[in-house]
Amino acid sequence: MAEKRNYSKKNTIQPVPANEYGKLPPQAPELEEAVLGAIMLEKDAYSIVSEILKPDCFYKMTHQKIFEAIMTLALHQEPIDMHTVTEQLRKNGNIDDVGGAYYITLLTAKVSSAAHLDYHARIIVQKYLARELIRVSSEIQTKAFDDKTDVDDLMQEAEGMLFELSQNSQKKDVTQINPVIEEARKRMQIAATKQGASGVASGFHALDKITSGWQRSDLIIIAARPAMGKTAFILSMAKNMAVDNKAPVAVFSLEMSNVQLVNRLIMNVCELEGEKIKNGQLEKFEWDKFDRDINNLLDAPVFVDDTPSLSVFELRSKARRLVKEHKVQCLIIDYLQLMNASGMSFGSREQEVSIISRSLKGLAKELDIPIIALSQLNRGVEGRTGHEGKRPQLSDLRESGAIEQDADMVCFIHRPEYYKITEDAQGNSLIGLAEIIVAKHRNGATGDVLLKFKGTYAKFMNKDDISGDDQDSGYQTIPSKMNDTSFYGEGQKSNPAALLGGSSSSMDEPPF
Repeated sequence: MAEKRNYSKKNTIQPVPANEYGKLPPQAPELEEAVLGAIMLEKDAYSIVSEILKPDCFYKMTHQKIFEAIMTLALHQEPIDMHTVTEQLRKNGNIDDVGGAYYITLLTAKVSSAAHLDYHARIIVQKYLARELIRVSSEIQTKAFDDKTDVDDLMQEAEGMLFELSQNSQKKDVTQINPVIEEARKRMQIAATKQGASGVASGFHALDKITSGWQRSDLIIIAARPAMGKTAFILSMAKNMAVDNKAPVAVFSLEMSNVQLVNRLIMNVCELEGEKIKNGQLEKFEWDKFDRDINNLLDAPVFVDDTPSLSVFELRSKARRLVKEHKVQCLIIDYLQLMNASGMSFGSREQEVSIISRSLKGLAKELDIPIIALSQLNRGVEGRTGHEGKRPQLSDLRESGAIEQDADMVCFIHRPEYYKITEDAQGNSLIGLAEIIVAKHRNGATGDVLLKFKGTYAKFMNKDDISGDDQDSGYQTIPSKMNDTSFYGEGQKSNPAALLGGSSSSMDEPPF
């Protein structure tokens, strides 16, 4: 017999715990109350959290207004306590919005001391960052569902928003001086074993004598007008670092493809003309020379990325991985003005370049390696006359004075012969020579260095170095890569942006 069921009684709904049907934003209101109460209770409490917290970090609007009142008092060097905060809220017109003087009294009654204040403040910041990530991802998700949205623009916007968030979240505690002294001592001992080069040696002896090598955490700007040989200089330097000294180097080329960049390295190492490498019309002895000398480049710790219009956000993530996985000791960027700070809004290009240079300096400090960025100079050089007039100046840096301010070192490349100046003031020949002008050096001396320049091979050398054809001057002006792409292999396809470790796919293309 079927069991009878009683349907007359209404089903009762059991109470559902909070968050069962939805999610609350990350928050810690109890800790917010404890922090605010502690700040008003102890004299020096605000100084502990002033570098950590800002009003937006608080979840409750009431707490944001109270903290704004506290910040105003601190700014005017007024005492911070229950009474002064209440009075400041009255001046701001917010006293009723926060629950009156009674709520301020409750906050101070809930805590007995400022113990663990720093720890509690950092939890509040973590909750704030989590809320910001949710906000950013929600905005991006909403726009991604919109068919009218350009996906490339949206990706750049997402990069910019995340980059801003990560920049704002970077905080570093102060360090007692003893471990810093010990680290300085270690670096001095390393420098002694390297005959004075405490940093990454460029391979140019006279330059390393001034710089003691490229120093860790430094931002180095190498600037010149087009056709001066900026790319040739950094590739000659990368070859010295990676091939001769076995120091891993990463090159971010925003202007040339990785194939073109490797072709320039082949010109440098094998001392073969660029036109012959491009068309493959080598004599037998040149093929033999290529086969012999290319072994110096194989397995060299050089990592190439040819992402066009690289953003500072992309650079940061790739650089971190390169340092972690491949122990890269130096980053080279060709060149700074082709980078962007995608996703952020700026009133002018100068403001964007300022953000880029500041971010590069921050990245150098974070990774504790030198970052070398090439930069263009404005046309002011072309309008000046005479030997001294053609020498670049710091005011010639293009698009932003912030580059000069952020850089630890600024070097200019100057080839007088390009301007038909063949002798210096003392009558010495300048044919086949290039000046490296150290115009700014935050931690050392400035000065000028003369290097040999082999235009045929796009190669810079020490003055006392001997190449295979030193009996011939071999001088030839490099066509500007700003105006003439044929010199670098017009028509070659650029590989997709990739970090290339070991052998490159470019080595599989004929005739290499």
